[in-house]
Amino acid sequence: MKLPSRPGYDELTPAHVLDALDALGLHPDGRLLQLNSYENRVHQLFLEDGRAVVTKFYRPGRWSDEQILEEHAFALELAEAEVPVVAPMVLLGSAHPQLRLLGKPPTLARWEADGQMHRFSVSPRCAGREPELEHPDTLQRLGSFIGRLHLVGQRRAFSHRLRMDPPADAAAAIETVRALGMPGASEVHAWLDAARRAQAAIADAFARHGRLELLRVHGDCHLGNVLWREDESGGGPHVVDLDDACMGPAVQDLWMLVSGDAGTMAAQFARLLQGYEQWRDFAARETALIEPLRTLRMLRHSAWLGLRWSDPAFPAAFPFFDTPAYWSQQTVQLREQIELMNA
Repeated sequence: MKLPSRPGYDELTPAHVLDALDALGLHPDGRLLQLNSYENRVHQLFLEDGRAVVTKFYRPGRWSDEQILEEHAFALELAEAEVPVVAPMVLLGSAHPQLRLLGKPPTLARWEADGQMHRFSVSPRCAGREPELEHPDTLQRLGSFIGRLHLVGQRRAFSHRLRMDPPADAAAAIETVRALGMPGASEVHAWLDAARRAQAAIADAFARHGRLELLRVHGDCHLGNVLWREDESGGGPHVVDLDDACMGPAVQDLWMLVSGDAGTMAAQFARLLQGYEQWRDFAARETALIEPLRTLRMLRHSAWLGLRWSDPAFPAAFPFFDTPAYWSQQTVQLREQIELMNA
């Protein structure tokens, strides 16, 4: 496998994280907990004044400053509309020579540590749990939440963040896998054949669909990325991260919330739409894009793992990835997806 360069987190020690926060006037008491995040480095820190905050240090080279600030502006816009998201904090000015603040208002900090530049944001700590679908009204409330998010998302377009183009995105993912030298010689021909046929089926599905209405969406809205909070009003879903926000179809934020066999997913999706359409109409023909989008996610996930394989966190978390069994399984699943898309 042709490994990409290291992600640039080696210099980001706990001491640097504490120093960066202190430079903002948010004085930590020394307690720091690294939170689960593969793409970025996320820490919970306790402050001397009793508050707790979360810092997110962005993976170097992934997003431009403009893309990050556009994500922040979207979160602030959602919060202003009383959509339950955890928006980044507005950061105070500082004369610290290692610190520079970006944005209007400033929500992104550049911090230099041992010759390396890191970008980070700070947000209030937000505790919660994964939504429990056993409760009959959970899906409807999730759908209502996403409908409210999309109601704001449709107001204007992103200028800098990614714009989904599923046929092109699938082709790019396949080329990334191929260029990295994955999979091995014994699996490469079967996987490439299945992947290319899957990409063609994705392209056919979107061609049949015709013009695609795009709006600002969460982009990676699965149950693990939605927190369910309990409060005096009974609680409900919250979003704490819009790292994958993009221009995409409405169905992109709905399909990952359902699972099971075809009948179960259809019933779950109907419950989502009961809540969603309290706020915004849903174009029913977008349901035909669910399996193509699921297939795209499979291709992009393999490419993502390959691109991140030089990060020590990834072999530890995904030890099965660099094995013949993984690629054989992916080939079988892609063939199954092709049948579903062509049905």
